[in-house]
Amino acid sequence: MDYPMPQKPLGVALIGTGFMGKCHAMAWRNVATVFGGAHPKLQVLCDVTQDQADRFAAQFGFARGSADWADAVTDPSVDVVSITAPNGVHRPMAEAALKAGKHVWLEKPMALTLADAQALADLAAAHPGQMTILGYNYLRSPAFQAAKAMIEGGEIGTPVAFRGVYDEDYSANPDLPWSWRMTHEGGGLGALGDLGCHLVSQMTALMGPVAELTAMTQIVVPQRPSPEGPKAVENEDSAMALIRFASGAQGSFATSRVARGRKCRLQWEVHGTRGTILFDQENMNELWVHRQGEAGFTRHLTGPDQPDFAAFCPAPGHNFGFNEQKVIEARDLSRSIAGGAPCGPDFAAGLQIERVIHAMAASGGKAVQLN
Repeated sequence: MDYPMPQKPLGVALIGTGFMGKCHAMAWRNVATVFGGAHPKLQVLCDVTQDQADRFAAQFGFARGSADWADAVTDPSVDVVSITAPNGVHRPMAEAALKAGKHVWLEKPMALTLADAQALADLAAAHPGQMTILGYNYLRSPAFQAAKAMIEGGEIGTPVAFRGVYDEDYSANPDLPWSWRMTHEGGGLGALGDLGCHLVSQMTALMGPVAELTAMTQIVVPQRPSPEGPKAVENEDSAMALIRFASGAQGSFATSRVARGRKCRLQWEVHGTRGTILFDQENMNELWVHRQGEAGFTRHLTGPDQPDFAAFCPAPGHNFGFNEQKVIEARDLSRSIAGGAPCGPDFAAGLQIERVIHAMAASGGKAVQLN
């Protein structure tokens, strides 16, 4: 069912102005242009200093800037809070927003620890009128949605195996300076929290819940330079896992932040009893599909026959982008706030993703039961 967009403007607070902060700002500014409804009111932008907050508030189109995130989440003009700050403050910020009666759009990973994720899921369950959504934007791409529909429609038969990898090389250089991302206290998990959780979100959306896994992690660069001298890297640079799904299907999983030459290699394939589907995020506007009886694979380009593509562009082959996925997230959250169906992954669904990646981190080569 296609739910309506809000006809009353939503007041928005944004915490964070980095890569994802800018993505959220563009999404809020464009959501009504693309999907209709009332244009959100961009009320408060929060950054670490008042000067930065004021500068980015002017650049992003917010009414005012603030160096106090608690001020942003309690502002009476704010209905929904976008949280794009570092991982270590996800829990306190989201908790404060929920307790202040706000809806929450929280970037992944959900929290530093499984206990923190559980606490957020419990608090969200205690506030059922407030919508939550996590920033698993790759679930919104038209190609992914098309693949999901093909699988659910039985086009490749019963899924029997999943193979997935998410590799990047942003930490491959051993001279890269040490940062909070490489600590348990500031970053939580490493490659699993930065990248692997995205792959888990797609894997479970296509294959269903994970029943059992066996995983190993690796720290490839154990120390990084800092102004105070070398500092230890605490979380994993890479991880690999073998998986059994509740359906009985099997899977393999790998993620790395030190895979040289890889930029956004979010690749997966689903093997079914009557066919196979392949996807690669670096070519995010196409699927490769093999069906029983065919000699090889057929290339499927995204186009306006997929509704979320058509909202942006009426012409096939003109391509869909990363930031458009965030606009669709903003659309889904806005619709749920206006009375539509809850969107996902909400905090309850996000907890299940966290359980998988934390089980991988804790496995140490031993089998872990999840269900």
